[in-house]
Amino acid sequence: MRRRTALGVLLAAPAISSPWAQARPKVVVVGGGFAGATAARTLQAEGVAVTLVEASAGYVACPFSNEVIAGMREMSAQRFGYDGLRRAGIAVVQQRAVALEERAVRLADGSALPFDRAVLAPGVDLNWAALPGYSEAAAERMPHAWKAGPQTLLLRDQLRAMPDGGLVVISVPANPYRCPPGPYERASLVAHYLKTQKPRSKLLVLDAKDQFSKQRLFEQAWAALYPNLEYVPLSAGGRVVAVDAATLTFKTEFGDHEAAVGNVIPPQMAGEIARIAGVADRSGWCPVDPVSFESRLRPGVHVVGDACIGGAMPKSAFAANAQARACAQVVAGLLRGEAPVPTKLLNTCYSLVAPEYAISIAGVYQPANGLLADVPGAGGISPLDADAAFRAQEAHYAEAWYATITHDVFG
Repeated sequence: MRRRTALGVLLAAPAISSPWAQARPKVVVVGGGFAGATAARTLQAEGVAVTLVEASAGYVACPFSNEVIAGMREMSAQRFGYDGLRRAGIAVVQQRAVALEERAVRLADGSALPFDRAVLAPGVDLNWAALPGYSEAAAERMPHAWKAGPQTLLLRDQLRAMPDGGLVVISVPANPYRCPPGPYERASLVAHYLKTQKPRSKLLVLDAKDQFSKQRLFEQAWAALYPNLEYVPLSAGGRVVAVDAATLTFKTEFGDHEAAVGNVIPPQMAGEIARIAGVADRSGWCPVDPVSFESRLRPGVHVVGDACIGGAMPKSAFAANAQARACAQVVAGLLRGEAPVPTKLLNTCYSLVAPEYAISIAGVYQPANGLLADVPGAGGISPLDADAAFRAQEAHYAEAWYATITHDVFG
């Protein structure tokens, strides 16, 4: 009787006039990578009507793509579709977003998707103007392979076709860029490929900086495993100032290096829609509030993942996933009239340096002074004195993480 009475009171009560009660609020998410797909799933779970805009029919994951380059993994393991998101009730629109209007995303076909709030997760674009001699045409001879897909396979195939005894050169840009330890994992796995398949070949790594993530761990592994790898930091002339794609030449302030296979990892910036929408500043990246991930340049628009300025939090798939969850929960709360609540975010990054040999670093981040800052005393890094069993276990953890995150995001 009490339940029936309560239901009768509710039925007799006047309609609630909040926007949430009148109609489900609409959020448009632009970008279907780890950040965008996670944001869409979280918003859907929060009761928001979500549309995901993505120009591609599927997603090709960058984590573990270095294994594809080294011939240790099939490309099929990197490919994911969006049927799982559709089954979850998310509208997926395969279109390119070309503009962000006052309250709508304009698509390439001329149509528009209205929104109450928007979440941009455009990832990175390569800054073709930043390195003299490097261009989209040059990348067909000196691949970047920093966006997984055809470029990944191109670099793999070039390594396979290279005669034994050839020189492979990898150039690494200054910070910031997607996946800070990624170039050094790539160097490790390419060195492993050369050691096992083309033992007379050498690898030269030219770096535009002197310090990098997990440096002591990488250098320890290189010293033990890869005498065929030479690393040249900024202070020793490692910064590449120009390239010549016709001759596969890397030009530095200290001399030139002609490669048999050249891998140029160029400077990067936020994806195009972020720049079109006016949420990227002169740095090329997107300043955001560290609690809500709302753009500091455009209210009502949130930016997550590699495109945003994350302070101490690196640009990684794990970070993108964590940021997207936090942002989506805040966006749903804002649409309900709730104030954002600060939270702590976690990032863990695994790097494979050889089969059954991985290293990792973890960090915890919180809003502080307008950015995401390290939580003092939190996080950690693989020990230098770990044994082979420990390194193998971390490799298995890395595989488990990848299987879990891709299932949760795209499955």
